[in-house]
Amino acid sequence: MNINKNIKVALMALAAFMATGSMTSCSDEPDSQYFYTFTGEMLSDYISNREQYSEFKYIVEKADLMDLLSTYGRYTCFLPDNKAVDEYLQSKGIPCVDSLSVADCDTIARTHLVQNMYSTFEMVLDFLPTYNLQGRYLATKPIVDENGNAVIQIEGNAHIIFSDTLPDGQIIHQNDSVENGIVQPVNKVIEKSNCYIADILRDNKNIKLFYEALVATGVRNEIELIEDVTYSKNQPKYKYRSHVHSEVGWVPEKKKYGFTAFVEPDSIYRAKFEEYGIDTSKGDLHALYDLAVKLYDPVFGSGDPLHRDDLKEGWKFENLTDSINPLKRFIRYHIMNRYVPGTNKLTAMEIPEHGKYPFGFDATLVNPTEWYTTLLPHTMLKVSMLTMNKDEQGRDCRGNDRDKVKGFFLNRRYGETSDYQFRGSYVIKDVEDEYENDALNGHYFYVDDLVAFTTDVRDKVQNMRIRMDFSTIFPEVMTNDMRDEGNYLGDDPNETPDESNEPKNGKNRYFPDGYLDGVTVNNDGKLVLRRPHLYYWSWQGDEWNLFGDYDMTFRIPPVPFSGEWQFRLGFCAIPTRGVMQVYFDGKPQGIPLDMTKNLDTDMYLGDRYKSYDAYMKMTDEEKAEYQKVLKNLGAYDDGRSQLIGQKDHPLGNANGMYRRILCQTDIDATKDHYIRFRVASDGKGNNNEFMFDFFEMVPKSVYAVDGEGAMEDDL
Repeated sequence: MNINKNIKVALMALAAFMATGSMTSCSDEPDSQYFYTFTGEMLSDYISNREQYSEFKYIVEKADLMDLLSTYGRYTCFLPDNKAVDEYLQSKGIPCVDSLSVADCDTIARTHLVQNMYSTFEMVLDFLPTYNLQGRYLATKPIVDENGNAVIQIEGNAHIIFSDTLPDGQIIHQNDSVENGIVQPVNKVIEKSNCYIADILRDNKNIKLFYEALVATGVRNEIELIEDVTYSKNQPKYKYRSHVHSEVGWVPEKKKYGFTAFVEPDSIYRAKFEEYGIDTSKGDLHALYDLAVKLYDPVFGSGDPLHRDDLKEGWKFENLTDSINPLKRFIRYHIMNRYVPGTNKLTAMEIPEHGKYPFGFDATLVNPTEWYTTLLPHTMLKVSMLTMNKDEQGRDCRGNDRDKVKGFFLNRRYGETSDYQFRGSYVIKDVEDEYENDALNGHYFYVDDLVAFTTDVRDKVQNMRIRMDFSTIFPEVMTNDMRDEGNYLGDDPNETPDESNEPKNGKNRYFPDGYLDGVTVNNDGKLVLRRPHLYYWSWQGDEWNLFGDYDMTFRIPPVPFSGEWQFRLGFCAIPTRGVMQVYFDGKPQGIPLDMTKNLDTDMYLGDRYKSYDAYMKMTDEEKAEYQKVLKNLGAYDDGRSQLIGQKDHPLGNANGMYRRILCQTDIDATKDHYIRFRVASDGKGNNNEFMFDFFEMVPKSVYAVDGEGAMEDDL
């Protein structure tokens, strides 16, 4: 391809990216409006017709993948030449390409092939949003090559070749196009680690102390799961109707396990030993234990007279593997029980329609925030993207972190008067090039400050309304790449759903009983996750539904401290939906929830209902009174910071989108608690359809505001 055509391809790729956003799923039959059409070679021809790629051609053919690359579809091929392959073989002690086994060739070929088209202009995240054919994400990073060209590094080692002139005069370029994809020439063979996450932690010499504690506490043994090999995807499709849409749900492809760790380098521990006055004469591991004691004694020791653990044997240094040991608690809190391949997966996908901020968040009103459980029982990490400069009261939200806009923090709460100046720990997405941070069953990030469930984190940082999209509550959804699955811009026909094995806009999912940890669904009910859509009446675009004669129980996420909490369900009321009864820890909670009733019906506000525009014209005192009336009816409008569709379309802009109080009760934060949803309608609507979108856990300090003009914030 000549230079002018190459530039044209790059510009078309960039335009397509701006039009489509971050598609995280694709198919062999892409929508024509997203497909680059060129005349000429297929990817198989491109590889076969150039002698400099003859060894990679041999690898692809031995892997029996050449026929795949001759078909129409959407592929990116990271293409190493013979020199790169020879260097790889030499590093492995392999005499020639003929000596590679079929399994070796399959791994190499699939590592370099991605079933979606990516120009370098689209490699804006710290990983490609689509798996390669090996089922792994490829890490990406912008760098400058030896000639001063801006290029993309792949997996910390190889990089895309900007351009090169071959001995025969042929010129190769990045972003070279073929009929069924894009070719990205690379200077080295790309390798992905086949190690467990514990192994790549072990191999990084800059985090030796964290790994030593991981082993000494026995937590290493807790992060070795990879996949449930007894799970079978050979289960029938489920056909259902939601509102006016006839759709199909598939069971998940696999049931993989994953872990994500946030790790302080040794240099941070040594600085903290000095800051806290920790004696290091007994060795670094004992010093880290002593640091953990200082952090956790106020939480689980002398500061908690009801559950005091510091007087028990398991608290001592000699019993590091005991579940109550402070060092074990310290290490466990660093690890989430889900796989997150890069920082951009820590929140919902970023979309152009929301100003390239996470789907569902007005990032001018809130820092996009998610909540994730950790290996430390009954705890969560608060994960926030820093976007706000000042809040609505003019309070500074960035402090000394103005250079970290769109960066991610753990347990940050900065602003809201001087009582809330907790910077949190900054998440560093990259590690040194010589180390891996992505494994078969997990990923790790560096952080720049201690990660711990301290009293400040418990009582101040997390003493707030905790709002969670249901797709983040269940770790299996993220680990198995089902969150944000599919093309959020693509709608399927209402009456003729796409039942193909690879639907062009992505799959809806249903979950057999036992797939989601802490969830039980009776055989007469079906639990469905509907993929994201830009204009659906749901937060972050996706929604969960129950159908049939359902009876579902799920373990709610942990609250940070004991006391009185209110639990709310966010959903959209539609006349075709049904009625269900709520139970908390086995006890029925009030009257059944009727999902056919909007806020402007007699059941709620009737003609007292105010549209979003009318609400925004109220005084603060009028808003507070309106909220109070709604609260007395067991409901709340959806938040102003929650968006659907375009950036100026908040969730609360429709009378059927609101939050309903499920129950209000005292909670023991040291125990598991369960909410049960049982059908209370008889064949009503679309097979008793019950929709749940997001879940809120609200402490009394937030919901029990009182006094004239006082109200919980409406964000």
